[in-house]
Amino acid sequence: MQSDIKGIAFDLDGTLYPNYRMNIRLLPFILKEWKLVAAFGKARNIIRKEQENGSPLPDDFYLYQAEQTAKLLSENDAGKVRDKIDRMIYRGWEPLFKKIKLFKAVKETLAAMRGKNFKLGLLSDFPPETKLEYLGVGGIWDAVLCSERCGALKPHPLSFIKLAEALSLKPEEILYVGNSYPYDVIGAAKAGMKTAWLKPALQPVKKPTPDFSFNNYRQLYKFMLS
Repeated sequence: MQSDIKGIAFDLDGTLYPNYRMNIRLLPFILKEWKLVAAFGKARNIIRKEQENGSPLPDDFYLYQAEQTAKLLSENDAGKVRDKIDRMIYRGWEPLFKKIKLFKAVKETLAAMRGKNFKLGLLSDFPPETKLEYLGVGGIWDAVLCSERCGALKPHPLSFIKLAEALSLKPEEILYVGNSYPYDVIGAAKAGMKTAWLKPALQPVKKPTPDFSFNNYRQLYKFMLS
């Protein structure tokens, strides 16, 4: 399979770094703004369910997300809610990444893949550019995309297809690496990509089975570069 792969693309949150490291730092914000966080999460679940059911994608994802969040908060001004989400969640959480550490061997693995002439891509549900800079892995990618800007959340295949286009590769020439089975593995597979699942060590492999499952980046390194 490795000989068919020309590009390797990654999810960000929970894939390049452990989620728990971010969750610990988010706890004070969550306790203070729990209503916003809860409504925001429910709104995104509603949007994913609509996508799954084949509903038309909104022309403005961020406005639609704000409208759904506003309804759950019983707030009439969706514009105000949109500004709050942008200010407090999207931009507000980014500085926390200055203190987040990557999984072991992430940088070495990315550098080695670059050395083997694989194209590198990244696709995240949340805006990734500033996070990547803070994590110390900015500027190494051939394409960096945000699914929200594409108009649909994972696992909708739209953003995966746009990622392949940005990398100038066919979907089947890309291995997509992610920690979320329902969002990353299923979404990438629906778009025609090969998949690698970063899963907890004791969790069984699910079906449909990803092309590769691994517990740490040393395993991914050996799989792709051996």
